[in-house]
Amino acid sequence: MTRVLVLNGPNLGRLGSREPDVYGSGNLDDLRVMLQASAPEGVSIDLRQTNDEGELIGWLYEATDGSTPVVLNPAAFTHYSYALRDAAALVTKAGIPLVEVHISNPHARETFRHSSVISGVATGVIAGFGFDSYRLALDAVLRLRPAGTE
Repeated sequence: MTRVLVLNGPNLGRLGSREPDVYGSGNLDDLRVMLQASAPEGVSIDLRQTNDEGELIGWLYEATDGSTPVVLNPAAFTHYSYALRDAAALVTKAGIPLVEVHISNPHARETFRHSSVISGVATGVIAGFGFDSYRLALDAVLRLRPAGTE
């Protein structure tokens, strides 16, 4: 079975109630159900969320050590967490796909959201398609994962 880590950063545990005009009305459970339904047979979705930068970094180490593809929504950490960037770089430098994903389009929002320290080390970036951003990212990491990986 192939496992995909779907990692979510700060405040995404409030999906469904936090700014539904920006992030939609679905919550993380809705996202999990949608992704599992979209995943091909033999693919499991391991969806996680944390408000803690260190925990998110630890999960990226886990992905590196297990050769596990990653869909990453770094949320607010996108704009300033060099520690998270370095951990994401470990994943991609190991040849494991990591797609940065955003529910909204950061470039259509406040100026401070326009830059990402993660994008430069990610395999790719998908943004602005709501929960479908995750579905597109799932498809991408599965297509790009090296043969014989988890």
